[in-house]
Amino acid sequence: MPWYAWLILVLAIGSIVGSLMLLRDTAKKLPLTEEQLKRIRKRNAEMDAKDAKDR
Repeated sequence: MPWYAWLILVLAIGSIVGSLMLLRDTAKKLPLTEEQLKRIRKRNAEMDAKDAKDR
């Protein structure tokens, strides 16, 4: 493979890895209240029960 093909390949991989690292660094956790967490857990339990019933 010619040298410029390797250069393009390295630049493409570097661009992908760099953008993924930037995305990881800028990600923020959602601050949820305890009430919201309870509602989410309740809804997840209901969906799990529904899935188990459907099987």
